[in-house]
Amino acid sequence: MLVVEDLAVEIDGKLVLKRVNLSIGEGEAHILMGPNGSGKTTLLRAIMGLGKYKVVKGRILWYGQEINDMPPDERAKLGLGIAFQKAPVIRGITLRQIGGHITNGEHTLEVMAKQLGCEELLDRDLNYGFSGGEMKKAELLQLLLQAPRLALIDEPESGVDLDNIAIIGEAINLLLGKTKVLEEKKAGLIITHTGHILDYVNADYGHVMIEGVIVCGGNPRDLFKQIREHGYEGCLECARSRGL
Repeated sequence: MLVVEDLAVEIDGKLVLKRVNLSIGEGEAHILMGPNGSGKTTLLRAIMGLGKYKVVKGRILWYGQEINDMPPDERAKLGLGIAFQKAPVIRGITLRQIGGHITNGEHTLEVMAKQLGCEELLDRDLNYGFSGGEMKKAELLQLLLQAPRLALIDEPESGVDLDNIAIIGEAINLLLGKTKVLEEKKAGLIITHTGHILDYVNADYGHVMIEGVIVCGGNPRDLFKQIREHGYEGCLECARSRGL
């Protein structure tokens, strides 16, 4: 489905990703962990083809097709979607209007909004005055309406209180088809720094990124257990001992 090969990415001339390798198959939910500044968000944005993220080496393949130079809207049409950690505020455009451009059915919009508990947000300017939890709900509502084949989700638990994190987790499971509501399983790449989202999302694979390189992978809960015990410093020492 998605293959990232030896990827190196620059931002304003600074090398952030060095040699990233990652493969995500259909229906697989992957968790990407790592300390702040390790390059996790850069990887998601590079996959989506956003802004100033310049691929200087390697390839991003989508079902075997290289998409390095493809604009974000074309990637979205192919089935990639993204939810930002810090979503932009857009005055003068409501969440309902944005949702209407994504889906043709007002009924679908209302049903999804009700499931996320964000009906009251539909007629407000997008993200204007929204709390952290409300922003996450609005982002996930848009992804649910888009129904991408691969959902790129940046730190869904960031800025979310305990009352809302379970709702966010349920929305992600719905998005990825890990409930009985949707028969088709979708793939996901979810960034987490704290690991709390693992209490709510049943991920298949986990990866740890350190200094722009994915240094290890395996069962996400086992990896997070090691991180809690030894910190990301332990991951860095392990990576260096293996010459990574």
